[in-house]
Amino acid sequence: MGGFFLIPVVFLGLIILFSSFFTVKQQTAVIIERFGKFHSIRTSGLQMKIPVFDRIAARLGLKIQQLDVIVETKTLDDVFVKLKVSVQYVVIKEKVYEAFYKLEYPHEQITSYVFDVVRAEVPKMKLDDVFVKKDDIAIAVKSELQEAMLDYGYDIIKTLVTDIDPDAQVKAAMNRINASEREKIAAQFEGDAARILIVEKAKAEAESKRLQGQGIADQRREIARGLEESVEVLNKVGINSQEASALIVVTQHYDTLQSIGEATNTNLILLPNSPQAGSDMLNNMVASFTASNQIGEAMKKTHIKKKGK
Repeated sequence: MGGFFLIPVVFLGLIILFSSFFTVKQQTAVIIERFGKFHSIRTSGLQMKIPVFDRIAARLGLKIQQLDVIVETKTLDDVFVKLKVSVQYVVIKEKVYEAFYKLEYPHEQITSYVFDVVRAEVPKMKLDDVFVKKDDIAIAVKSELQEAMLDYGYDIIKTLVTDIDPDAQVKAAMNRINASEREKIAAQFEGDAARILIVEKAKAEAESKRLQGQGIADQRREIARGLEESVEVLNKVGINSQEASALIVVTQHYDTLQSIGEATNTNLILLPNSPQAGSDMLNNMVASFTASNQIGEAMKKTHIKKKGK
């Protein structure tokens, strides 16, 4: 009979013994209270407590945690905007007691400070400056939180402004402004390209005209040289300069008629074109050149007499 009652006592003893041991995970702190009063802080590994007398009051993680806070506020130019502020914080290992006993709701406390700082800083800025100076806002939030939360056993690792969301109508207006600016720049580039094209085309035309004029001048120079040589050849066979010039003109006249005859579908009419035209042209030219030379000689003699007086 005595052995029968011994079994429950042993079983109960084993339960109490095993309940005396507990494990603490890595990067975790366990707060032990004895009769409702703080007793000790246990870190990772196998730990022991006195059953019934001691209890685990809390388990606090020592890893870096993140709290996202969305704050709606107004900018200096009266635009309502929502900012998402991400706060990365950690419980200081040496201040686990303060983190658990001094601050009951750390998330609400951090959120309140974030709201206070953001609503104090953003109203000083215009909307464009909020986007540019978001790092300044994050630094201000961290500075305020670091000073306030350190006494409660929390260290602020970093604060980030991860999102800036203005009102939908404001965003649409900003997109239209951006599109207009880009269209303006595109129009300027297109105008510059068109202007360059016109300038280059004008330069090309000017160069073409210059070369064309140079070609005509060279052509006329060669024609004059050819005519001069032709006159010299005719002079050698006893034909004077007036007759030679007239003969050359008549020859060119018949060369032109020959070219017209060789061409097909031509609409050019050369007058006069009768068989007697060549003879009349030759006689008229000889008379014209002779009269011209006589006038020139007379003017030359008159000039010499005036100079002698």
